[in-house]
Amino acid sequence: MAQSSSASSRTASFILRILAFAFSLISLIVLATNTVIAIDSDYDEAKVHFQDFYAYRYMLATIVIGTAYSLLQLVASICTAVSGREGMLVLIAFFGDKFMSYVLATGAAAGFGVTVDLKRITDAEGLEMSKFYEKAYASASLLLLAFICTAVLSIISAFTLPRRSL
Repeated sequence: MAQSSSASSRTASFILRILAFAFSLISLIVLATNTVIAIDSDYDEAKVHFQDFYAYRYMLATIVIGTAYSLLQLVASICTAVSGREGMLVLIAFFGDKFMSYVLATGAAAGFGVTVDLKRITDAEGLEMSKFYEKAYASASLLLLAFICTAVLSIISAFTLPRRSL
């Protein structure tokens, strides 16, 4: 029974790591391509990029860090499955998943927060930037899904840690 429980937790962890990587990578692509030409009531045009706002830059940094961490943990999971030895990877996964879940959560929160504030300001000034907001919300939502996957991984690693000998 303990053997199948361990195998199922490894399978669930592997699937969640794939999902976290996919969500963060897609979030990165959506945010990096978020550019719009804003037109005001006087028909003046201005090109708006995501990097024009500090909160989106922070969000991008958290996405890049989260994507890299997910990829490294995915490779480590494959190496562990092939070799059968875990060693210090158990502790790295335990603490890393906890840390990364907080990083991803703050990035998603920053993305949602700045989008709400910008929408309120630009709607009051009559700027049409709905496509920009839709992409920003999509990127923040995908980052939130990556956070959820990493948070669940953090819980799984917390439950599997005491059973393993270091």
